[in-house]
Amino acid sequence: MESNNTPKTQFEPIERLDNSEANLSPNKILNINIGVLGHIDSGKTSLCKALSTIASTAGFDKNPQSKERGITLDLGFSAFIIRIPSWFRTKHAKDLEYYEYLQFTLVDCPGHASLMKTIIGGASIIDFMMLIIDSQKLI
Repeated sequence: MESNNTPKTQFEPIERLDNSEANLSPNKILNINIGVLGHIDSGKTSLCKALSTIASTAGFDKNPQSKERGITLDLGFSAFIIRIPSWFRTKHAKDLEYYEYLQFTLVDCPGHASLMKTIIGGASIIDFMMLIIDSQKLI
């Protein structure tokens, strides 16, 4: 039986920062836009709300029609900021030379098929997609 001598990597905890901190200079923040996509009522907006420390005026279904219909009609924007973890900085030192923080902007997309044009319109600003699936719904 072989012994595994590979050292285990320890990651420091990731801390979300309060966006009102005075030392958060915009030129030290690298922004990454993450599209949050999934079927209607899969929890996309709730997840964005739980993760975010910054919300735009269009975030979290503030549109009166969204509230009335109970669905996301427009793209919603919210964000959270973290200090760049040391392991990530080491791995990507050249690309992160001028940055101290990562801001993840969550782009909450509508989940209804009839609003696909809205999702496609937002695709040009999205760097990554996160697919949300409600595991309690039957397929």
